[in-house]
Amino acid sequence: MNILSALRSQSGASRDKAKKANQEQSRPSTSKGIEIKSKRELEIMRESARIVAIVLKEISEIVTPGMTTKDLDVHAEKRIREMGAVPSFKGYHGFPATLCVSINNEVVHGIPSAKRVVKAGDLIKVDVGAYQNGFHGDSCISIAVPPVSDKAAKLMRVAEEALYKGIEQVKAGNYLMDVAGAIEDHVKSNGFSIVEDFTGHGVGRNLHEDPSVFNFRTHQLPNVKLRPGMTLAIEPIVNAGSKTVRILSDKWTAVTVDNQLSAQYEHTVLVTETGYEIFTDRTKV
Repeated sequence: MNILSALRSQSGASRDKAKKANQEQSRPSTSKGIEIKSKRELEIMRESARIVAIVLKEISEIVTPGMTTKDLDVHAEKRIREMGAVPSFKGYHGFPATLCVSINNEVVHGIPSAKRVVKAGDLIKVDVGAYQNGFHGDSCISIAVPPVSDKAAKLMRVAEEALYKGIEQVKAGNYLMDVAGAIEDHVKSNGFSIVEDFTGHGVGRNLHEDPSVFNFRTHQLPNVKLRPGMTLAIEPIVNAGSKTVRILSDKWTAVTVDNQLSAQYEHTVLVTETGYEIFTDRTKV
């Protein structure tokens, strides 16, 4: 989950209200530089991430036409709490739900609703976080509801491939721009665009920590060298058309300006001496 544009659009009063909500939930919401996690902390994060992976795997298996996005949200919250965690997103800067569920031209931060019905042919992005014992896990998948168009299938494939191209660059001594460049090159070579209004991020004690993890080459921030013990949420967002998005009146949901499809994938990843470990790997739960 990345809330950069949504926070820019919130009023000061809304931010104050969100801050109070976060404090009431006893979950820190601001970071203080890049944290290197200890072995004990990483074990806790593995469990938080495992819970996230289980929930996303279950959502991918149960989603069918006729369900509402609220149905998916209820299932996710129930399962997260059954496994001893709490939803990371619910109440975070005022976000009202456990899941972000974004359909078709919705890019990120779609708010689940009992009125939003899943339909055949939909391309659904489901983003979720879980918090337990002081640490978060965060991940997102795209789900195609059959029948799947060729365009949607290619968009999803390229977005997921781009995530793994970026992850392949993760190891101690490499730089964040190595990750960003690998993602950008794969997306552009396939004729799609990278959304630049949202980035990945550090994750751990806080849902969003330093550093920002860009999906495209930029000189806006220092090119951070990766170190063992860093934990990153890498999350390319790929549009079929224009990279430009706009925020709806709910102050959260971002949509493509040209009404074309968007796909997203995200993993929580540990930097190791020789490479990486994917904490939210759904194939291992």
